Amino acid sequence: MKKLFTLICITALCYTAYAQTPVQQTPTVSSSTYSTFQADTRTETTQRTPFEPFTQSDLEVVTGNVQRPNGIVWFNNKLYTACTGDFTLYEIDAVTGSTLAYIGGVQNAHSLYAETSDTTALSLWLPDFATGQLLHVTRQGIQRIAEDIDGAWGIAALDAEHFVITSLLENTLLQVSRDGEITPLIDSLASPTGVVVQDDHIFVANNGSTRRSIEAYPVEGTLRAEPQILVRGLQNTTGLAMGSDGYLYFAYSLGTRGLVGRADPAYCLENGGCTAEDIDIVIYTELESPLAGLTLSDDMRLYIHTMFRPEIYWVQLPI
Repeated sequence: MKKLFTLICITALCYTAYAQTPVQQTPTVSSSTYSTFQADTRTETTQRTPFEPFTQSDLEVVTGNVQRPNGIVWFNNKLYTACTGDFTLYEIDAVTGSTLAYIGGVQNAHSLYAETSDTTALSLWLPDFATGQLLHVTRQGIQRIAEDIDGAWGIAALDAEHFVITSLLENTLLQVSRDGEITPLIDSLASPTGVVVQDDHIFVANNGSTRRSIEAYPVEGTLRAEPQILVRGLQNTTGLAMGSDGYLYFAYSLGTRGLVGRADPAYCLENGGCTAEDIDIVIYTELESPLAGLTLSDDMRLYIHTMFRPEIYWVQLPI
């Protein structure tokens, strides 16, 4: 399958005035149409309340000045994103869109992990897809922690000392320590992208397989574990994010259109995996896929955009 994620911008400067060619639009589809579809296709045994999806008209724009953003992470009411045009990491006010250059030297990050250090200062960890390195970013500079991660894409904290990182091009999930030691955990994935660690499970998105759209692996014994299908039937799944409501949110495609869905991991695990009948379409956008930058605030504001497009959208989800 053609890898969508090898595209790296090397020409346009990112920190410029807000101006681009118009976003490609597709005909508007009413939310009632899709809420009806979801209600009709769920079996009675699920006994779930249908979720009425948001549409493009429900989304609001955060007017950031980053022209080609990719991965985004929300932290303390700020958005952090790497620009693939000028290789700069930017800090965006999640409400006003006010934008500041944070640090240079990040080429192309599909995912970021944010935390506070021992001194309460911001600490960012991100896999650089272009260089194959795990970077540790602070105000003081960039440390290159690990390298030779071919197609480094997703990142999640495994424990206090380790991360898990997906390698899109090697079809693997790696354990990487904070001092750079790399241990392969899972191979034979299908172009893995987003990754989330939730309690005692690791959830991995397979961009290259609808049958294996999202898989679950146990945290303990990952090396010997057989995959369990968490969600099947999604096209080109990219980002994953856990919400404070306990749902797993994911970006995927329907033709050329980008969608955001969600599933209850506990329900999916207990029932041998979820299908399209068991998930909620959260946002039915008119944005061209692939969607990037899926991230959620603590109070359930969801942020998303088309990869490398400047318009970052958000919507308030029910709390």
